[in-house]
Order: sequence, then structure tokens, then C-alpha cells
Amino acid sequence: MRNKIIASIKSFFQKENFTEVDTPILQYCPGMEVHLTAFETKFVNITGEPSKTLYLHTSPEFAMKKLLSFGLENIFQFTHTFRNEIISPTHYPEFTMLEWYRLNHNYTKLMSDCEDILKEALLSIGKTEFTYNGKTCTPFNGIEKLTIQEAFQKFCHFDILATIDNPENPSKNLLEAEAKKLHINVSEIDTWDDIYEKLMFEYIEPNLGIDRPTILYEYPIHQAALSKAKPENPNIAERFELYICGVEVANAFTELTDPETQLSRFKKDMQTKKDLYGITYPIDEEFIEALKYIPSATGIAMGIDRLIMLSTGAKDITEVLWTSIPTL
Repeated sequence: MRNKIIASIKSFFQKENFTEVDTPILQYCPGMEVHLTAFETKFVNITGEPSKTLYLHTSPEFAMKKLLSFGLENIFQFTHTFRNEIISPTHYPEFTMLEWYRLNHNYTKLMSDCEDILKEALLSIGKTEFTYNGKTCTPFNGIEKLTIQEAFQKFCHFDILATIDNPENPSKNLLEAEAKKLHINVSEIDTWDDIYEKLMFEYIEPNLGIDRPTILYEYPIHQAALSKAKPENPNIAERFELYICGVEVANAFTELTDPETQLSRFKKDMQTKKDLYGITYPIDEEFIEALKYIPSATGIAMGIDRLIMLSTGAKDITEVLWTSIPTL
């Protein structure tokens, strides 16, 4: 089933005239996400030069965007990806990621890509719906699209955007008040984002991707990561996440290609990472330079092991791996 699903996705990209690429897992910079921890290793040069710190990438994003800057257009990649985090039924430290990019499109094109890929994956193994934890979901009924604002109004009954007093760095006061009405425990050290994640976990995510997949989109700009702001509203990012049976399976952006803005975000994120976890990662200056040469583009990362798990009805992500890691 795993092979059939992957083959069906490759067939989709071939029909769409994509180029399959293969970028290095070892990187100088593993990624810039605040809450992701990378596996660190050393390159020991036999000539006696000082060893160099390298990392296993947390995403192939930087390398793939460099390929876009070299002139490639529509590209995709299946790659092993590494994140030093918890193990759970939907998390594993080494997993397979599918990432693809389209030039001269925004993220709405990726929404239709997702719908097509989900259908192809199920049909390849003779199924029409995803299942997980007693929940079912089928893309053959279309895809539900909810903005972050609409989702919080629907499931938490308040306007999440109204709790943001500073678009770049919101204080927690307004959101804390709303969270306490919903009996969410808020500690003194919690930030706006911490409270947001608790509400997402408790009230939003379990209700997404039920009966049909859900696309959650239009994130607050301080959660933009590597995405552009909406032209008509600079406080909203053109970013979406895809949910199936309450499980997040993909994260997409209209790509930010302004080097100065991206560098500023990276510096801010690494300061936050240092404050929270006491670690930072080096900024990939080659990637920042590459942004100067990338035209309008959109990109997405999809967790293939999760997709296979949901497609096959497996209860744990390790059930769809060829082998798991001994002792973990």
C-alpha cells in the first residue's frame, strides 16, 4: 500500500510536468522554525582541519528554493526528514516528507493539488475514505476551507484576530481572558502563541477534517514563517494547513521572496529560540541570496507517513514504516 500510494503521487506530478529532485539531507542550517529541534552531527576532515557542525535537515525547503533560483520551475521531492522531538502515534523522529513548489502561482493552486493527491492516494489502494481514531473523511466530497478567524468563531466562539494587539508580537492578555472562559489553564510564562496552541489542541484540531478534509488558512502574520502577507491585509499570511481526521498532514505558503524581510524574521525567530530553548542555528546566507532570484512561487510540505497511515487505517505511524528505529 505504501508503494502504491507513493507511485500514484509520483504519477500525478509526472502528469503535471514536474521535475523530481534530490537534495542533501546534511545541511549547514537545518531550518529556522522556533519550535523544531534538529539532530546535530560533525564533519571530521581527515586533513586535520577543525571539524564542522552539520545538521540533518528538518525540511528540504532551503535547498529546493535554491534550485528555483537556478531556474528550475515546478519541482517535487520525497525525502527523509529529521526532527528531534516527541514520539507519538503521529510523530516519529525520522519520517518521509513530500515537498513541492510551483512558480507563478499562489497557495490557492496548492489547495487544488492537495485535493487531487488525496484522491489519487486513496484510489491507488482501492479506498474512498481516510480513517483514524473512529473518524472518517473523504476528499470525494470536496474540501472544507476555513480561515483561522472562522475556525475560532465556530469552535471557540470568539474572534481570534481581535485578541492580537500587536501584529508582530501580540501580548497574551486578550487571548488569556478568552481562554479562561473556555477553562484553558494559562501559566505565567505562557505567550500568546502558547495559549493559541492549547486552544488549537483542545477545541480546533479535533474538529478539522471530519467527513471531508479541511484547509485552515489565513494565519496571523507573526505566524507567517516563510510566507508572504496578503496584499490586501498585511496582518494576515498566505499560509494554510491541511487536516484529515483531526491530524495535520500538510503546511503551505505563498513563498516570501523578499531577502530583507526573511532575514529579519530569521533573526527574530532565532532570538526567540534562544530565549525558549537556549539554542540557535546559523542562518543560511546562500539561501537569503537565492531569494533575490526566485520569481513568484508557492510551496508545500506533506507528511507522507501520516497520509499513508490515514489512507490505510493504521493506528500508529510506525505501522506504515518499513522498519522502526531500534530502542525507540
